[in-house]
Amino acid sequence: MTVNGQLRKVVLEPRVTLLDALRERLSLTGTKKGCDWGECGACTVLVDGERVKSCLTLAVMRQGAEVTTVEGLARGEELHPVQEAFIRHDAFQCGACTPGQLMSAVACIDEGHAGSEAEIREWMSGNLCRCAAYQNIVAAVADAAKEVRR
Repeated sequence: MTVNGQLRKVVLEPRVTLLDALRERLSLTGTKKGCDWGECGACTVLVDGERVKSCLTLAVMRQGAEVTTVEGLARGEELHPVQEAFIRHDAFQCGACTPGQLMSAVACIDEGHAGSEAEIREWMSGNLCRCAAYQNIVAAVADAAKEVRR
């Protein structure tokens, strides 16, 4: 599979999740292991441009896919507009959910689901924040959507 723009080859047992392959085999620890049940969204990555909870998919099922993790959002020192907006709006309290929130926010905007606060809340609802920074997250997504549309 291609991960963050680089072709990566790794030999895995068929039962290894994409999350574990990324974290344990490819040392991409930005993607967080939260609940391991697909309920919290901390493990969200983009696979061929679509958001996927990496704890619920087997790595072997993603052979040939383009995977983007939180490490792949920035271009060198230049942060992705969503990352910049999260900083501006203090949308990351403890940081446990931040990687998944960022990846879902990128997908939410790319999918065209950032037209209103209600729409953002609906399409970001698969990502839980234990610090309840939802107002800041919604504001950051709305702000980033304006930036991305320019």
